Amino acid sequence: MRTSVDPMSVEQSPSEYATAEALRPHAEDAFAAELAALAAQDDRPRPDRWKLSPWAVATYLLGGALTDGTVITPKYVGPRRIVEVAVTTLATDRALLLLGVPGTAKTWVSEHLAAAVSGDSTLLVQGTAGTPEESVRYGWNYAQLLAHGPSRDALVPSPVMRAMREGRVARVEELTRIPADVQDTLITILSEKTLPIPELGQEVQAVRGFNLIATANDRDRGVNDLSSALRRRFNTVVLPLPESAEAEVDIVARRVEQIGRSLDLPAVPDGVYEIRRVVTVFRELRGGVTADGRTKLKSPSGTLSTAEAISVVTGGLALAAHFGDGVLRAGDVAAGILGAVVRDPAADRVIWQEYLEAVVRERDGWSDFYRACREVTA
Repeated sequence: MRTSVDPMSVEQSPSEYATAEALRPHAEDAFAAELAALAAQDDRPRPDRWKLSPWAVATYLLGGALTDGTVITPKYVGPRRIVEVAVTTLATDRALLLLGVPGTAKTWVSEHLAAAVSGDSTLLVQGTAGTPEESVRYGWNYAQLLAHGPSRDALVPSPVMRAMREGRVARVEELTRIPADVQDTLITILSEKTLPIPELGQEVQAVRGFNLIATANDRDRGVNDLSSALRRRFNTVVLPLPESAEAEVDIVARRVEQIGRSLDLPAVPDGVYEIRRVVTVFRELRGGVTADGRTKLKSPSGTLSTAEAISVVTGGLALAAHFGDGVLRAGDVAAGILGAVVRDPAADRVIWQEYLEAVVRERDGWSDFYRACREVTA
């Protein structure tokens, strides 16, 4: 497991310095103390090459208190059974597909699962419309290839190949954005646990501990449906939106606090009231009805996800820190909310203005919020 180092040390290597100064450390670095505490007290059976037992992995994600008093912070706030099924899947020979609308913490959960299971969340393939087959299988060092022909030295392993060799968890983000023919290169890997290298007449066989976590959503542009053959190789776990407003407020507050610490922003408790208002606006417009169920609303074109609420609040805290008195106020989040809601300038602006006049304007204690939103909207 990598460890953080003093950024001022004259003996640091460039890689060590990068880890210490990272704007967003990998999960296994940011939560190294929690992972070490869990490993020290974890006396339950562990699958081959797992850093923690399935019980400890679930505890790492869901949070809890250990017998020595160590507090494990929740990484995911949601149904426990979802996490238990996801962890159990990784202990079998089936791959895991985390499915959900944008902003339901698919990437976040994927990263933390890999960190807890393998101690390494960096074996990652980022899916895009331009992701080539080499990113999933392997590529070549063309200088070596031209000089000496196909050889093991000339082969450049993909993150998936490395995970197979080392018995670790590989991650594929946005699987449905990858072209269908590239997606299907995973079929042999997941079914036979083998990656053929025909140029060398060889193959790489996965060792115990290997598995794969993929994330996908089906409500975004650029989606390529998975073939039935590939989908059968996955156990699909759907990550839902937060069930209650309080749960979503808790998620936003926790993530903003973590991000804020790395950016030296004001403490979240000073802005919990505004966080609750941001979450209320997002949930009402997302659901098409006010919290009391009395007023039907039109929903804008954007997803208004929890991740976007985190972004709005983080931006508001930065405004409060650099151009205000350090306390998050309505004026600090108004512009961010407008940007999140009004994606289609024509249709969404009308929906937003109707919401302001019909709901926000009439809500007790929201007059400052209404004025701030009207100011940025105008």
